[in-house]
Amino acid sequence: MQGKVVFIGAGPGDPELLTIKASKMIQEADVIIYAGSLVNPEVLEYAKSDAVIYNSAELNLDEMMDIMEKSVQEGGLVARVHTGDPAIYGAIAEQIEQLKEKNISYEIIPGVSSLFATAAALEAELTLPEVSQTVIITRPSGRTPKPDREAIFRLAEHQATMCIFLGVHMIGKVVTELLTFYDPETPVAVVQKASWKDQKIVRGILNDIADKVQEAGIQKTAIIVVGDVLGTSQVVPSKLYDAHFSHEYREGEGEW
Repeated sequence: MQGKVVFIGAGPGDPELLTIKASKMIQEADVIIYAGSLVNPEVLEYAKSDAVIYNSAELNLDEMMDIMEKSVQEGGLVARVHTGDPAIYGAIAEQIEQLKEKNISYEIIPGVSSLFATAAALEAELTLPEVSQTVIITRPSGRTPKPDREAIFRLAEHQATMCIFLGVHMIGKVVTELLTFYDPETPVAVVQKASWKDQKIVRGILNDIADKVQEAGIQKTAIIVVGDVLGTSQVVPSKLYDAHFSHEYREGEGEW
């Protein structure tokens, strides 16, 4: 009997943010390969007692694929547990490519991204009417290169809400690029380990956020959020719930 591999988004950290489907798969898995440097180990408490567990931080891609292939050939269910949602900087494409080559069945279960746990921690709506209706998800160039057209200073031209992964260790450089188009007074927040028990939030503006982050000792596992949605004191109400606005589910009061 052939088994399969299930890619699981384990959420941002709080084990209660696992989806029901994800927790069921972890409970059923014969083999679990989890991203030990990022995934909260508490999610492994759902695993059955005889599950074989590997920390992917200690493995290279070939070693992971060997484990997957052997387990599936024996009819096992392999849970490949990623942090957040595996579609965002999850490095699943290279694994899927090899699974296809080996004709191994797989499934992907989405998870709650750390981006949305960050927004929740900040009590922020990232798409406020008349402020920003666009969210840019990006990262600075580092050991993993990115196209020049996606440089932060180029994306900054839009002055939309920008959420920057994997960049807090070089926040000075990030701020310099953002200042190409954003106003120095633009509000910024950095959230480290969103939804974890030791979550940390630092707020500021572009002119002072680098110093504040340094003072807080934040060097990794954090998201930078920049944009006027973080500093709006008065929210423009959505038209959707305006008493005068008609749509297919409700007749508005008076003319619109």
